[in-house]
Amino acid sequence: MKATIWHNPNCGTSRKTLAILEEAPGVDVTVVEYLKTPPSAEKLTQLYRDAGLTPQQGLRTRGTQAEERGLPDANDAVVLAAMASEPILIERPLVETDKGVRLCRPQEKVHEIL
Repeated sequence: MKATIWHNPNCGTSRKTLAILEEAPGVDVTVVEYLKTPPSAEKLTQLYRDAGLTPQQGLRTRGTQAEERGLPDANDAVVLAAMASEPILIERPLVETDKGVRLCRPQEKVHEIL
């Protein structure tokens, strides 16, 4: 099984999720450091749709200017454009497999798609 994780190596939850993926038998992991290689607004749209989340639910508010900028109440297009241009606004980690997408907070959520 292939798995892609949008990862921040400075985040403990992201590191723990990556460890679960690396230890899972038969999982081929692709790691995307999204702060260096941000996903497009189109990719984010697909990820959140497949995860059953709104872009606002995938918005990182802690440690960002999201609330001050009114992003939690903004429309999807505004939120997605902000995330694509400032990837620090993306809550992490997102994991995609053939079985779906999960925002892995807590990290155990990754088991749902393995």
